[in-house]
Amino acid sequence: MRYDKDHKDQTRQRIVETAALRFREHGIEGEGVKSLMAAAGLTNGAFYNHFESKEDLTREAVTAALKERVARLQHWIDTGEGLGGLIRSYFSIRHRDNPGHGCPSSAVAAEVARHSDPVREAFTIGVNEFLELAATQWPSLPPDQARSRAIALYGLMAGTMQVARATHDPLVSEEVLAAGRRAALELAGIEADEG
Repeated sequence: MRYDKDHKDQTRQRIVETAALRFREHGIEGEGVKSLMAAAGLTNGAFYNHFESKEDLTREAVTAALKERVARLQHWIDTGEGLGGLIRSYFSIRHRDNPGHGCPSSAVAAEVARHSDPVREAFTIGVNEFLELAATQWPSLPPDQARSRAIALYGLMAGTMQVARATHDPLVSEEVLAAGRRAALELAGIEADEG
């Protein structure tokens, strides 16, 4: 049976979206082609109709996951909540407990650092897109200072989430999230709220 190009593109997109989610949930190395394809509702053999290798898919999945984060920031800007909305949403138990739908940096950055140049380049491009948009939230600062603040905020967010997820004690994990939220709000110049 022959499928039209639209069907092939939709199938490819489904594989990329499945990989972006499952890589964040289980890690890049924790997820094989066979399990990814099964999760996408496809046969293992269909993989090579769309991708040359798992590394090729990893590059696209990292790109897709980071585009989601840029879109998430844009959502908060569009609602008028800006960085405050993003920060409060980011440092939540819901985000901590659902890495598959969350920040790819807090979930897979350490693994990306050990991957090929194309994967690392895709990660760099996605992070830069986020930083450029975040830097617009400090319009009174010179561009280099706004970018520096965006970089510091990004690192604080991703690192805090990694520690919160790795911490076995739920009370300590929540304490890590709360401290990170307060520090991020302060860095963003937003009055910290209770909780």
